[in-house]
Amino acid sequence: MAGRLLRSGGASAVVAGWALVPRGLPAAPGLCPRRGCREAAGLRAMGFSEEQVQRLLGLQPRLSPQLREAAAAQLLLLGLSAEAALTLLERSPALLRMRKQRLQERADELRRLGLDGGRLQRAVSRCPQLFSLPRKRMAATVRLLREQCRFTAEQLTEVLGTCPAVLLEEPRRVHHHFQYAYFRMGVQQKEMVKARLFQMPFAELRNRHIFLERRGLYETPHKGQTQTSNPKLKDILQLPEKDFLASLALSTPEEYEVFKKLLAREREEEEEEEDRGALYTTEYEDLDSEGSNPAWN
Repeated sequence: MAGRLLRSGGASAVVAGWALVPRGLPAAPGLCPRRGCREAAGLRAMGFSEEQVQRLLGLQPRLSPQLREAAAAQLLLLGLSAEAALTLLERSPALLRMRKQRLQERADELRRLGLDGGRLQRAVSRCPQLFSLPRKRMAATVRLLREQCRFTAEQLTEVLGTCPAVLLEEPRRVHHHFQYAYFRMGVQQKEMVKARLFQMPFAELRNRHIFLERRGLYETPHKGQTQTSNPKLKDILQLPEKDFLASLALSTPEEYEVFKKLLAREREEEEEEEDRGALYTTEYEDLDSEGSNPAWN
């Protein structure tokens, strides 16, 4: 009977509820090899739904089951929900290949910086690259924020909780971002933290500040001056561009676009001038060096 069913059904047939597949052909999508069944069962036991299990198994299908389960388990231990952990792995599949010990160590390092509980969950969800960031790079940025930017431990925790991507930036760029707000805009650390300074790219911060300044709506405070009529940094940074222009800059999107193009051109000219100055300095030093060593000596 099985033979007649196979002949009448073509490549496969159903006998007593079992799918028969000719030798040499791959299993159909609904079929589950023994190893795959065990892996799926393990993931379900962690709390993943059947639909989530299939999505998870679809990430790097040839990956060792042990690595997949270890990565998923570690993210769940951080307090992430099954869906949040899966979404994180879909965004950063490289996490699946990280050793369990490495994931644990990085989570512990972030906890020591004050990112625990919900803060840690939000930080890694928004910035999964934190797990693969070299330890020295992260330590350098943390040291910069504490020692040179003079954020308190509490302020540092708030900065990292709201702007975890700051740890991915080169320390010199972070320092430049801070110095601009501190010296050029006259903003103190407490206000920077409240306004979430590092969430806005530096170029846009500079554009908005100079636009306000040239329209007479922002003035750099003098040393020791505590009261100003300047807009709050929080409003400058967090308002959508449309609202920023309407309520703070009292301008139009067209004017702002023209301004940004002109400012970019100014910046290019400044950089060219700086490059020429550096070139002349180098040439002068070379000539001076040659002059100090006469050929007849």
